[in-house]
Amino acid sequence: MLKRILLVLLPLLTSMSAPAQPVFESAQQRFRVQTVVDGLEHPWSLAFLPDGTLLITERPGRLRVVRDGRLLPQAVTGLPEIAARGQGGLLDVVPHPQFARNKLLYFSYAAAGEGGYTTRVARGRFDGARLALDDVQPLFEALPRSRRTHHFGSRLVFDRQGYLYITVGERGDKDRAQQLDDHAGSVIRLHDDGRVPADNPWVGRSDARPEIYSYGHRNPQGMTLHPDSGAVWLHEHGARGGDEINIVRPGRNYGWPVITHGVDYTYLPIGIGTHKEGMEQPLHHWTPSIAPSGMAFYSGDLFPGWRGNLFVGALAGEHLARLTLDGEKVTAEEKLLTSLGRRIRDVRMGPDGRLWLLTDHDPGQLLRLDVAG
Repeated sequence: MLKRILLVLLPLLTSMSAPAQPVFESAQQRFRVQTVVDGLEHPWSLAFLPDGTLLITERPGRLRVVRDGRLLPQAVTGLPEIAARGQGGLLDVVPHPQFARNKLLYFSYAAAGEGGYTTRVARGRFDGARLALDDVQPLFEALPRSRRTHHFGSRLVFDRQGYLYITVGERGDKDRAQQLDDHAGSVIRLHDDGRVPADNPWVGRSDARPEIYSYGHRNPQGMTLHPDSGAVWLHEHGARGGDEINIVRPGRNYGWPVITHGVDYTYLPIGIGTHKEGMEQPLHHWTPSIAPSGMAFYSGDLFPGWRGNLFVGALAGEHLARLTLDGEKVTAEEKLLTSLGRRIRDVRMGPDGRLWLLTDHDPGQLLRLDVAG
């Protein structure tokens, strides 16, 4: 009898003694932050599968699985050799739009080869029971390679027509971003099997790589679809200032390093200024830099005050930026979670209508934003 009473009372006593999670105040919403997973090593990307499984990439080269709020000890097997050097390693991961049927996962990573390192994208079939990737095949490799180990990009997004978009950084060699015969500093657009779409802007030109969809980018580490228009939005790192938000449009030149709203790390100017005819202006820019990474529109019902807002993680800024929009114009910005002191690496809206974050500190965490009453 006593044992039964203790079994009933123990959960109640535990919940009463557990410290209450602090409430964070936004201009439009009150919320709490729940730590779902701790102990991650430089997590980079988060993906949701239809059965409720969460996938997390760790930059050293591990693909981790979270089920029922628990990080499984076994990493997914079957990944190719990954060059975890500098800013490189295992980077983004996204499921195919028809993942429930075909089980295809797409992932980007730094790969080594003759001439140095590069951004590579591959796909494989995920076996959730075995925690394994099968039939892995490379789909794209950014060329030429470089001996440098930074500015790999690399975010992946499928648009509503099923095209795959890939961001590639300019590898720390800024002039490459203006060269159409070089993948560095560009956004790539492919079919889901790696073929080049016939309507890509430079198909058929001998002096350009046909995979390129837009160019003049520095190091884009956030990309997402607008929930209403379906347009591809991205953000990219500036140097000292000049982080940008842009909408990806075919054949457009986004200016780096000819124009920028920032300066070099030495405080010397870069390029010719902030404007040039034929080059795109950002929708929004940050100076000083926040070092943006991860990006998601909020379109759920749990946080009605945030519906239609754009959320961007800040590494150097150690906060979550909430941007209010009027069409393509940013009308206001709010810094959230500044008191946590966490480098926000990825931001996703989950199928549960919550916002999910990855933090790139030591150790890294998977966080979830919940509604506060």
